[in-house]
Amino acid sequence: MPMLFPLLMLAQAYDPEIEAVMRNRAAQKAAAAAAPAPAPATPAPAAQAAAPDGPLPIPPEHAARFQACVDAAAAAPDEGIAQAEKWRIEGGGFYARQCLGFAYARAERWSAAVIALEQAAEEAERGGEAAHSARLWAQAGNAALAAGNPARARDNLDAALARGLPDGIDKGEAFLDRARALVALDDLAAARESIDHAMELAPQDPLGWLLSATLARRQGQMRLAQAHIARAVKMSPDDASVALEEGNIAILTDHEDIARAAWSRAARLAPQAPAGKAAADNLSRLAPSAPVGR
Repeated sequence: MPMLFPLLMLAQAYDPEIEAVMRNRAAQKAAAAAAPAPAPATPAPAAQAAAPDGPLPIPPEHAARFQACVDAAAAAPDEGIAQAEKWRIEGGGFYARQCLGFAYARAERWSAAVIALEQAAEEAERGGEAAHSARLWAQAGNAALAAGNPARARDNLDAALARGLPDGIDKGEAFLDRARALVALDDLAAARESIDHAMELAPQDPLGWLLSATLARRQGQMRLAQAHIARAVKMSPDDASVALEEGNIAILTDHEDIARAAWSRAARLAPQAPAGKAAADNLSRLAPSAPVGR
C-alpha cells in the first residue's frame, strides 16, 4: 500500500459521500416536516404545543388547505409553489410559507427554500407560536446545509435550539445538522460537542454514529472512531456510506483485511453512488491480496 494513501485520507476535509447522504436526508426531512398532524377536535393548550417529536397540530381552519398544498408540491413542485404563493397572499400566514419552503425543497431550489422557511419561522414567532418557530428554524437550517451554506445553517440551527426544541429525535437531529455545519466551517471542537448532544438525544439514528466516527477519524481519535463505526455498522449493515467509513478507519488502524471487506461491501451495495465509487477507488489503491495457501 503506498505510504501516501492514508495521508491523503487523513487530509480530507470533506466527504462527498456523506454530503450525498445528507442531501437525500434534507429532502426526506422536509417532506416529513411538511406532513400535517390530524387537526385536534379542540384547540391544543399552549403548554402542550411544544410537546413531543413529530408534526405539530395544525388548526382546523388551515389543515385542509395545508394538506392540499403539500400534496400538490409533492406531485408537482411548481404547482405547489403557485398554490403556496396564492395562499400566502390570501393570508395563509406561516403555514403557507412552510408549504412554499417544502415546494422549493421538492424542486431542489434550496436557496429559495431557506428564505421561505426563515420567513415562516419569523412569522410564527411574531404570532406567538414558539414551538412552530423552533421547528421551522431547524428546517431552514437543514435546507441551508443542502444549499451548501454552512454558516447560515449554523445560525438557523442555533436559532432553533435557542427557541426551545423539545428533547428527543428532532432536537437530536438539529444538533447533528449543526455538527455537520461546524465541520464544514472547520470548527471541529464545537462539532464534537454538538454531535455528542445529538447522540444523547437520538442514539437510535445510525447516521449520528457514522458522522461521529468520521469526525473522530479526522481528529485522529482512532479508538473512538472504531467504537462509533462499529455501532453504525451494527445498526445499518447494508448502508454503503457506513461500510465505506468502516474501511477508512480500518485502513488507518492497520486492519487491511477489514478495510478490503468493508470497501468491497460498499462497492457491491451502491456501485453507482458516491460511497460505492469512493470505496471502489480505495480498493484499487490496495495491493492485490495474496492467493490462499501461499
